[in-house]
Amino acid sequence: MAHLPSSSAGPGLADAATPAFSPLYQQIKALILESLQAGEWKPGEAIPSEMDLAGRFRVSQGTVRKAIDELAAENLLLRRQGKGTFVATHSEQQVRYRFLKLMPDAGDLASEGQPQREVLECRRVRAPAEVARMLALRAGDAVVQVRRVLSFGTVPTILEDLWLPGAFFKGLTAQQMAGYHGPTYAMFEVEFGVRMVRAEEKIRAVAADAVQAELLQVPHHTPLLSVERVAYTYNDAPMELRRGLYRTDTHHYRNELN
Repeated sequence: MAHLPSSSAGPGLADAATPAFSPLYQQIKALILESLQAGEWKPGEAIPSEMDLAGRFRVSQGTVRKAIDELAAENLLLRRQGKGTFVATHSEQQVRYRFLKLMPDAGDLASEGQPQREVLECRRVRAPAEVARMLALRAGDAVVQVRRVLSFGTVPTILEDLWLPGAFFKGLTAQQMAGYHGPTYAMFEVEFGVRMVRAEEKIRAVAADAVQAELLQVPHHTPLLSVERVAYTYNDAPMELRRGLYRTDTHHYRNELN
């Protein structure tokens, strides 16, 4: 995708995908998103100042500020007092916890630390029809399929199955996933240039089958929380299907509703 146009606001904005009748700041927001998607500014890097962007688009600084305010509220950009505005990264504490909803009953996430990851499987396969549909692929396209167990304090707590579009995650290995010490989404940013910006989840209660019970070290038919997530990068492109089974004897699923 092309970088942000340097021409005047009128012609440049009229060519953008955003409808011409949308507010001017929304059109500026759409153009900044295009540049983020194109990789002009990488996660963790500073974007140009509001003054520079105002000159680039030939709009007022206030219009640019309003666009950036919305992107910051959506955790796509991060303002740092006295330093400027940066592309948010999943290594940042506040962004990391947007996608981590399983909380310990005792203590907090900081005291619990990162989970221990055991990757049981990581292989390229042809996408089954349902997986292909949810990732906007064609049936039979290549996907990377991952199965792993996440443990807290040596207690297996989460069993996850992940499917990732093969075209974007070439070369991903079990060793790479198990050995990365930060959040998985941060690894996707750093190693593959894929940034998850939002997710949709479906949650239901299920009973553990024999295999799941063995991997999570619980009795057969133990109630588990099933969480199916589709995570998206810019422009609502699906980049991950994740199905997790959560033990809730020592943890709970926490969500904030605003």
